[in-house]
Amino acid sequence: MAKVLITGGAGFLGSHLCERFIKEGDDVVCMDNFITGSPDNIAHLFGNPHFHFVQHDVTNFIYVTSKLDFILHFASPASPIDYLKLPIQTLKVGSLGTHKALGLAKEKNARFLLASTSEVYGDPLIHPQTESYWGNVNPVGSRGVYDEAKRFAEALTMAYHRYHSVDTRIVRIFNTYGPRMRVNDGRAIPAFISQALCNEPVTVFGDGSQTRSVCYVDDLVDGIYRLLMSDINDPVNIGNPDEITMLDLAKEIISATNSKSEIIYQDLPEDDPKVRKPDTTIANTKLAWKPSVDRKEGIKNTIEYFKKKLHYES
Repeated sequence: MAKVLITGGAGFLGSHLCERFIKEGDDVVCMDNFITGSPDNIAHLFGNPHFHFVQHDVTNFIYVTSKLDFILHFASPASPIDYLKLPIQTLKVGSLGTHKALGLAKEKNARFLLASTSEVYGDPLIHPQTESYWGNVNPVGSRGVYDEAKRFAEALTMAYHRYHSVDTRIVRIFNTYGPRMRVNDGRAIPAFISQALCNEPVTVFGDGSQTRSVCYVDDLVDGIYRLLMSDINDPVNIGNPDEITMLDLAKEIISATNSKSEIIYQDLPEDDPKVRKPDTTIANTKLAWKPSVDRKEGIKNTIEYFKKKLHYES
Protein backbone atom coordinates (compact mmCIF):
# COMPACT_ATOMS: atom_id res chain seq x y z
CA MET A 1 0.00 0.00 0.00
CA ALA A 2 1.46 3.33 -1.09
CA LYS A 3 0.99 6.68 0.64
CA VAL A 4 0.07 9.42 -1.83
CA LEU A 5 -0.15 13.20 -1.39
CA ILE A 6 -2.26 15.03 -3.97
CA THR A 7 -2.11 18.82 -3.85
CA GLY A 8 -5.20 20.42 -5.35
CA GLY A 9 -6.95 17.17 -4.47
CA ALA A 10 -10.38 18.80 -4.16
CA GLY A 11 -10.24 20.13 -7.70
CA PHE A 12 -11.70 18.64 -10.86
CA LEU A 13 -8.72 16.45 -11.76
CA GLY A 14 -7.38 16.05 -8.22
CA SER A 15 -10.61 14.54 -6.90
CA HIS A 16 -10.68 11.95 -9.67
CA LEU A 17 -7.06 11.08 -8.88
CA CYS A 18 -7.94 10.65 -5.19
CA GLU A 19 -10.56 8.10 -6.23
CA ARG A 20 -8.14 6.27 -8.53
CA PHE A 21 -5.47 5.79 -5.86
CA ILE A 22 -8.04 4.69 -3.26
CA LYS A 23 -9.34 2.19 -5.81
CA GLU A 24 -5.77 0.92 -6.20
CA GLY A 25 -5.69 0.29 -2.44
CA ASP A 26 -3.48 3.24 -1.53
CA ASP A 27 -3.70 5.79 1.29
CA VAL A 28 -4.42 9.29 0.00
CA VAL A 29 -3.68 12.63 1.65
CA CYS A 30 -5.71 15.28 -0.19
CA MET A 31 -4.44 18.83 0.29
CA ASP A 32 -6.41 21.87 -0.89
CA ASN A 33 -7.20 25.44 0.16
CA PHE A 34 -10.49 25.60 -1.80
CA ILE A 35 -9.55 28.66 -3.87
CA THR A 36 -10.89 26.85 -6.94
CA GLY A 37 -11.45 23.33 -5.56
CA SER A 38 -14.65 22.37 -3.78
CA PRO A 39 -15.52 20.22 -0.74
CA ASP A 40 -18.38 18.81 -2.87
CA ASN A 41 -15.82 17.04 -5.07
CA ILE A 42 -14.47 14.97 -2.19
CA ALA A 43 -17.47 14.84 0.18
CA HIS A 44 -18.16 11.20 -0.75
CA LEU A 45 -14.62 10.22 0.30
CA PHE A 46 -14.84 11.49 3.89
CA GLY A 47 -15.20 8.53 6.21
CA ASN A 48 -13.13 6.30 3.95
CA PRO A 49 -10.19 5.04 6.09
CA HIS A 50 -7.85 5.43 3.09
CA PHE A 51 -8.69 9.12 2.63
CA HIS A 52 -7.31 12.01 4.67
CA PHE A 53 -7.92 15.69 4.04
CA VAL A 54 -5.68 18.62 4.99
CA GLN A 55 -6.77 22.21 4.29
CA HIS A 56 -3.58 24.03 3.43
CA ASP A 57 -2.07 26.60 1.04
CA VAL A 58 0.87 24.81 -0.56
CA THR A 59 2.75 28.06 -1.21
CA ASN A 60 3.55 27.81 2.51
CA PHE A 61 5.73 25.09 4.06
CA ILE A 62 4.12 21.65 3.68
CA TYR A 63 4.32 19.49 6.79
CA VAL A 64 3.44 15.80 6.58
CA THR A 65 4.52 13.51 9.42
CA SER A 66 4.00 10.15 7.73
CA LYS A 67 6.09 8.56 4.99
CA LEU A 68 5.13 9.43 1.43
CA ASP A 69 5.72 7.33 -1.66
CA PHE A 70 4.19 9.65 -4.27
CA ILE A 71 3.50 13.40 -4.46
CA LEU A 72 1.26 14.68 -7.27
CA HIS A 73 1.29 18.47 -7.54
CA PHE A 74 -2.06 19.49 -9.04
CA ALA A 75 -2.72 22.66 -7.03
CA SER A 76 -3.33 25.58 -9.39
CA PRO A 77 -6.10 27.66 -10.90
CA ALA A 78 -6.52 26.06 -14.32
CA SER A 79 -9.20 28.00 -16.17
CA PRO A 80 -8.66 31.37 -17.90
CA ILE A 81 -11.46 32.82 -15.75
CA ASP A 82 -9.50 31.77 -12.64
CA TYR A 83 -6.04 32.87 -13.57
CA LEU A 84 -7.24 36.21 -14.89
CA LYS A 85 -8.96 36.75 -11.53
CA LEU A 86 -6.12 35.19 -9.49
CA PRO A 87 -2.96 36.04 -11.46
CA ILE A 88 -0.56 36.34 -8.51
CA GLN A 89 -1.90 33.22 -6.77
CA THR A 90 -1.46 31.35 -10.07
CA LEU A 91 2.18 32.42 -10.34
CA LYS A 92 2.83 31.66 -6.66
CA VAL A 93 1.41 28.14 -6.70
CA GLY A 94 3.38 27.36 -9.87
CA SER A 95 6.62 28.67 -8.36
CA LEU A 96 6.52 28.63 -4.55
CA GLY A 97 4.02 25.77 -4.42
CA THR A 98 6.08 23.61 -6.77
CA HIS A 99 9.22 24.47 -4.74
CA LYS A 100 7.55 23.41 -1.47
CA ALA A 101 6.17 20.19 -2.99
CA LEU A 102 9.55 19.28 -4.52
CA GLY A 103 11.28 20.00 -1.21
CA LEU A 104 8.89 17.59 0.49
CA ALA A 105 9.54 14.95 -2.19
CA LYS A 106 13.29 15.32 -1.57
CA GLU A 107 12.85 15.02 2.21
CA LYS A 108 10.52 11.98 1.96
CA ASN A 109 12.41 10.35 -0.92
CA ALA A 110 9.06 10.28 -2.74
CA ARG A 111 8.39 10.15 -6.47
CA PHE A 112 7.07 13.52 -7.68
CA LEU A 113 4.65 14.17 -10.54
CA LEU A 114 4.02 17.69 -11.82
CA ALA A 115 0.72 18.54 -13.47
CA SER A 116 1.87 20.68 -16.36
CA THR A 117 -0.21 21.72 -19.32
CA SER A 118 -0.46 22.06 -23.08
CA GLU A 119 -0.45 25.81 -22.37
CA VAL A 120 3.36 25.61 -22.18
CA TYR A 121 3.14 25.45 -25.99
CA GLY A 122 1.26 28.79 -26.04
CA ASP A 123 -0.25 29.59 -29.44
CA PRO A 124 1.67 26.84 -31.24
CA LEU A 125 3.41 27.26 -34.57
CA ILE A 126 3.69 23.49 -35.11
CA HIS A 127 0.77 21.09 -35.27
CA PRO A 128 0.24 18.66 -33.63
CA GLN A 129 2.42 19.53 -30.64
CA THR A 130 5.26 17.17 -29.73
CA GLU A 131 7.03 17.20 -26.37
CA SER A 132 10.18 18.51 -28.07
CA TYR A 133 8.41 21.75 -29.14
CA TRP A 134 9.51 24.72 -27.01
CA GLY A 135 6.34 26.71 -27.51
CA ASN A 136 5.19 30.18 -28.55
CA VAL A 137 4.18 31.99 -25.36
CA ASN A 138 3.59 35.69 -24.66
CA PRO A 139 5.18 36.02 -21.19
CA VAL A 140 3.57 39.41 -20.46
CA GLY A 141 0.08 38.72 -21.85
CA SER A 142 -2.87 38.30 -19.50
CA ARG A 143 -2.81 34.50 -19.76
CA GLY A 144 0.98 34.36 -19.53
CA VAL A 145 0.70 34.01 -15.74
CA TYR A 146 -0.50 30.42 -16.15
CA ASP A 147 1.74 29.50 -19.10
CA GLU A 148 4.89 30.85 -17.46
CA ALA A 149 4.03 29.46 -14.01
CA LYS A 150 3.86 25.98 -15.53
CA ARG A 151 6.99 26.50 -17.66
CA PHE A 152 8.89 27.57 -14.53
CA ALA A 153 7.45 24.60 -12.62
CA GLU A 154 8.75 22.25 -15.33
CA ALA A 155 12.22 23.85 -15.18
CA LEU A 156 12.27 23.59 -11.37
CA THR A 157 11.13 19.96 -11.49
CA MET A 158 13.93 19.06 -13.91
CA ALA A 159 16.44 20.98 -11.75
CA TYR A 160 15.44 18.95 -8.67
CA HIS A 161 15.72 15.79 -10.74
CA ARG A 162 19.19 16.63 -12.07
CA TYR A 163 20.70 18.33 -9.00
CA HIS A 164 19.00 16.53 -6.10
CA SER A 165 18.24 13.22 -7.90
CA VAL A 166 14.52 13.49 -7.06
CA ASP A 167 12.55 10.92 -9.06
CA THR A 168 10.24 13.15 -11.12
CA ARG A 169 7.55 12.94 -13.79
CA ILE A 170 5.96 15.75 -15.83
CA VAL A 171 2.57 15.35 -17.49
CA ARG A 172 1.48 17.93 -20.06
CA ILE A 173 -2.29 17.82 -19.81
CA PHE A 174 -4.39 18.79 -22.81
CA ASN A 175 -8.02 19.96 -22.64
CA THR A 176 -9.94 17.64 -20.33
CA TYR A 177 -13.63 17.47 -19.45
CA GLY A 178 -16.05 15.43 -17.38
CA PRO A 179 -18.05 15.38 -14.15
CA ARG A 180 -16.92 17.81 -11.40
CA MET A 181 -16.02 20.61 -13.74
CA ARG A 182 -17.44 23.82 -12.29
CA VAL A 183 -20.57 25.18 -13.95
CA ASN A 184 -19.00 28.66 -14.03
CA ASP A 185 -15.57 27.32 -14.99
CA GLY A 186 -15.43 29.54 -18.07
CA ARG A 187 -13.94 26.87 -20.35
CA ALA A 188 -15.77 25.87 -23.51
CA ILE A 189 -17.49 22.62 -22.50
CA PRO A 190 -18.91 23.79 -19.13
CA ALA A 191 -20.01 27.07 -20.72
CA PHE A 192 -21.65 25.38 -23.72
CA ILE A 193 -23.44 22.76 -21.58
CA SER A 194 -24.75 25.17 -18.95
CA GLN A 195 -25.92 27.66 -21.62
CA ALA A 196 -27.56 24.92 -23.70
CA LEU A 197 -29.35 23.34 -20.72
CA CYS A 198 -30.77 26.75 -19.81
CA ASN A 199 -31.73 27.44 -23.46
CA GLU A 200 -29.53 30.53 -23.36
CA PRO A 201 -27.45 31.70 -26.34
CA VAL A 202 -24.30 29.57 -26.65
CA THR A 203 -21.24 31.82 -26.80
CA VAL A 204 -18.53 30.99 -29.33
CA PHE A 205 -15.40 33.15 -29.45
CA GLY A 206 -14.07 34.40 -32.78
CA ASP A 207 -15.58 32.59 -35.76
CA GLY A 208 -15.37 29.23 -33.96
CA SER A 209 -12.68 27.85 -36.27
CA GLN A 210 -10.12 27.51 -33.47
CA THR A 211 -9.61 23.87 -32.47
CA ARG A 212 -9.21 21.91 -29.25
CA SER A 213 -8.64 18.22 -28.63
CA VAL A 214 -10.76 17.19 -25.66
CA CYS A 215 -10.06 14.18 -23.44
CA TYR A 216 -12.51 12.57 -21.00
CA VAL A 217 -11.31 12.70 -17.40
CA ASP A 218 -11.21 8.90 -16.86
CA ASP A 219 -8.84 8.51 -19.80
CA LEU A 220 -6.64 11.33 -18.54
CA VAL A 221 -6.41 9.87 -15.03
CA ASP A 222 -5.39 6.51 -16.47
CA GLY A 223 -2.65 8.18 -18.52
CA ILE A 224 -1.36 10.07 -15.47
CA TYR A 225 -1.32 6.88 -13.39
CA ARG A 226 0.61 5.01 -16.10
CA LEU A 227 3.13 7.85 -16.37
CA LEU A 228 3.66 7.91 -12.59
CA MET A 229 4.37 4.16 -12.62
CA SER A 230 6.76 4.46 -15.59
CA ASP A 231 10.43 5.47 -15.58
CA ILE A 232 10.06 8.50 -17.89
CA ASN A 233 11.48 11.72 -16.44
CA ASP A 234 10.94 13.93 -19.49
CA PRO A 235 7.55 15.61 -20.14
CA VAL A 236 4.81 13.47 -21.68
CA ASN A 237 1.67 14.71 -23.49
CA ILE A 238 -1.56 13.17 -22.25
CA GLY A 239 -4.66 14.13 -24.20
CA ASN A 240 -7.05 12.97 -26.87
CA PRO A 241 -5.83 13.82 -30.40
CA ASP A 242 -9.43 13.83 -31.68
CA GLU A 243 -9.50 17.49 -32.78
CA ILE A 244 -12.67 19.55 -33.19
CA THR A 245 -13.49 23.19 -33.91
CA MET A 246 -15.22 25.16 -31.18
CA LEU A 247 -18.16 25.83 -33.51
CA ASP A 248 -18.68 22.10 -34.17
CA LEU A 249 -18.33 21.34 -30.44
CA ALA A 250 -21.00 23.92 -29.63
CA LYS A 251 -23.33 22.37 -32.24
CA GLU A 252 -22.71 18.87 -30.83
CA ILE A 253 -23.60 20.00 -27.31
CA ILE A 254 -26.74 21.87 -28.44
CA SER A 255 -27.85 18.69 -30.21
CA ALA A 256 -26.96 16.40 -27.27
CA THR A 257 -28.98 18.56 -24.84
CA ASN A 258 -31.97 18.96 -27.22
CA SER A 259 -31.55 22.67 -26.63
CA LYS A 260 -33.32 25.55 -28.33
CA SER A 261 -30.17 27.68 -27.92
CA GLU A 262 -28.77 29.72 -30.76
CA ILE A 263 -25.06 30.38 -31.26
CA ILE A 264 -23.74 33.91 -30.77
CA TYR A 265 -20.21 35.11 -31.47
CA GLN A 266 -17.88 37.23 -29.34
CA ASP A 267 -14.35 38.54 -29.82
CA LEU A 268 -11.49 36.11 -29.23
CA PRO A 269 -9.68 36.62 -25.89
CA GLU A 270 -6.08 37.82 -25.95
CA ASP A 271 -3.52 35.17 -27.00
CA ASP A 272 -6.19 32.48 -27.35
CA PRO A 273 -4.52 29.51 -29.11
CA LYS A 274 -5.81 28.90 -32.64
CA VAL A 275 -5.06 25.18 -32.59
CA ARG A 276 -4.41 22.54 -29.95
CA LYS A 277 -3.71 18.87 -30.60
CA PRO A 278 -1.30 16.54 -28.79
CA ASP A 279 1.16 14.25 -30.46
CA THR A 280 0.70 11.25 -28.16
CA THR A 281 3.32 8.95 -29.72
CA ILE A 282 5.33 8.70 -26.48
CA ALA A 283 2.23 7.91 -24.39
CA ASN A 284 1.09 5.35 -26.98
CA THR A 285 4.42 3.58 -27.32
CA LYS A 286 6.02 3.90 -23.88
CA LEU A 287 2.94 3.86 -21.63
CA ALA A 288 0.69 1.69 -23.83
CA TRP A 289 -1.92 4.40 -23.31
CA LYS A 290 -4.53 5.77 -25.62
CA PRO A 291 -7.92 7.33 -24.87
CA SER A 292 -10.88 4.96 -25.03
CA VAL A 293 -13.94 7.08 -24.15
CA ASP A 294 -15.77 8.34 -27.22
CA ARG A 295 -16.54 12.08 -27.18
CA LYS A 296 -20.28 11.44 -27.59
CA GLU A 297 -20.29 9.20 -24.50
CA GLY A 298 -18.09 11.55 -22.48
CA ILE A 299 -20.24 14.59 -23.31
CA LYS A 300 -23.37 12.64 -22.35
CA ASN A 301 -21.88 11.78 -18.92
CA THR A 302 -20.86 15.39 -18.40
CA ILE A 303 -24.32 16.69 -19.37
CA GLU A 304 -25.91 14.36 -16.78
CA TYR A 305 -23.60 15.77 -14.10
CA PHE A 306 -24.43 19.36 -15.10
CA LYS A 307 -28.16 18.61 -15.00
CA LYS A 308 -27.82 17.65 -11.33
CA LYS A 309 -25.72 20.72 -10.53
CA LEU A 310 -28.19 23.03 -12.28
CA HIS A 311 -31.23 21.19 -10.82
CA TYR A 312 -32.30 20.79 -14.42
CA GLU A 313 -35.79 19.57 -15.20
CA SER A 314 -36.52 18.59 -18.80
